[in-house]
Amino acid sequence: MMHPPNAAILLVEDDDGHASLFARHFQRAGRGERLVRVSDGEEALAYLTGVATAHAAAGCQPRPGLILLDIRMPGLDGFEVLARLKRNPAYRHTPVIMLTSTDSQQEINHAYALGASAYVVKPVNPDAFADRIAKLSGFLDVLELPEVRQPENHDVRGSASRG
Repeated sequence: MMHPPNAAILLVEDDDGHASLFARHFQRAGRGERLVRVSDGEEALAYLTGVATAHAAAGCQPRPGLILLDIRMPGLDGFEVLARLKRNPAYRHTPVIMLTSTDSQQEINHAYALGASAYVVKPVNPDAFADRIAKLSGFLDVLELPEVRQPENHDVRGSASRG
């Protein structure tokens, strides 16, 4: 394990306000340029598939060393995105931190059963939410991430029935 200092962090977040808070706090922590935001599950899978193919070869899209994944999104939810990532050899070991506004034990258990690395509840109060992001950003300073390697061409957009 290593802590790649310039590994991209992929934020999958449909709420513009939440995404802005992440960007602001990551910028303050000196890692704003590493934060790449997509706004839904389909866009996340398209981005990751692009990383795994032509975009990676052209150096256009950095492969993330960490994925921050909202659970409740229109279209593909975070659980489905996580399940597809963890079935894919290219992203099986990429750490994924689930983000949600609920502390439902059932959802927490489901996220971990699918392979989530961590689960962070987004507080409703804006100040508490900003504080949580700042703490998460600080946590990333000590987190040991796997070495980021360019994956072989594995399509992560496959349906739930594919393995």
